[in-house]
Amino acid sequence: MLLERSQRLPAVPAGQGPGLSALACRALARVGFAGSGRLSILIFHRVLPQPDPLFPDEMHAARFDAQLGQLKHSFNFMSLGEGVRGLRSGKLPPRAACITFDDGYADNAEVALPILHKHGLPATVFVATGFLDGGRMWNDTVIELIRRAPDAIDLGPHGYGRFALGTVAERRAAIASLLNTLKYLPLAARLDAVDAVRALVPAALPENLMMTSSQVRQLHQAGIEIGGHTVNHPILARMDDAGARREMADGKDALEGLIGAPVRLFAYPNGKPGQDYLSRHAAMAREVGFEAAVSTSWGAARPGGDLFQLPRFTPWDRKPLRFMLRMVQNARRNGDTV
Repeated sequence: MLLERSQRLPAVPAGQGPGLSALACRALARVGFAGSGRLSILIFHRVLPQPDPLFPDEMHAARFDAQLGQLKHSFNFMSLGEGVRGLRSGKLPPRAACITFDDGYADNAEVALPILHKHGLPATVFVATGFLDGGRMWNDTVIELIRRAPDAIDLGPHGYGRFALGTVAERRAAIASLLNTLKYLPLAARLDAVDAVRALVPAALPENLMMTSSQVRQLHQAGIEIGGHTVNHPILARMDDAGARREMADGKDALEGLIGAPVRLFAYPNGKPGQDYLSRHAAMAREVGFEAAVSTSWGAARPGGDLFQLPRFTPWDRKPLRFMLRMVQNARRNGDTV
């Protein structure tokens, strides 16, 4: 995107002020978001202390620190609750943005929180309460089993195929295949399949991936907004209505009991509209007492849009200019419909 001459920033002598890339990103954000009146909601899950060789694209501390350092000079960050109020009133600042995390990983408190404080940025953490205090999400069980597995495992008798695991690439491919296959199984069948993998890999698995109750309270006391994310992280669209409502309400009640404060925001597990949740689940979220809910549909939230289907997005590009271009592109897209 080319800038008009009047919008171009003056050159900065070498060694003075922010680098050319930072200036260009700032200018691009100001021009690309000019007059948009929209809210960009970023979604993260984990922030690892160090890069993971098995998943080199997973967010880690150094990358998160660098991204926040870039973003805070180009956007006006606020809590998601403030963003929702701004959408409702039609009074958002220019280049409004929020940071959110899903699931409730311990590294949100141990790694992400100090970095957020360093940059003076707010965030919202959506917690699935069934995995607190030593629990582990099923997908992490699969990941950690395949990480520790021998050079091949045979799940053919269970209907899931045989996997060669001699290289890092093969392990990544096996994990992706199993997660995609198991994700939409009924809960009992999914747990049976995970148990089948575990029977082939008798390895000790980490018990500290998810937050403790005290870490949830720590985040709340540090000013981080806590949101609901069900109890067991089910695919709501695959549940009966009573079960889906119970997952939403019980997770909300558990968190409110932990932090001693209202929990007003909700994130749909997996979050794809029309696939992971349906319009009736948006109605349920309102009925159980949430004030807004977020999906994982790309796009930026707009005044007058559905507050119970707020879109979210995280640009994946590593180069600053491409990162910012992706942010601008996303801000022009609507993503709030089932």
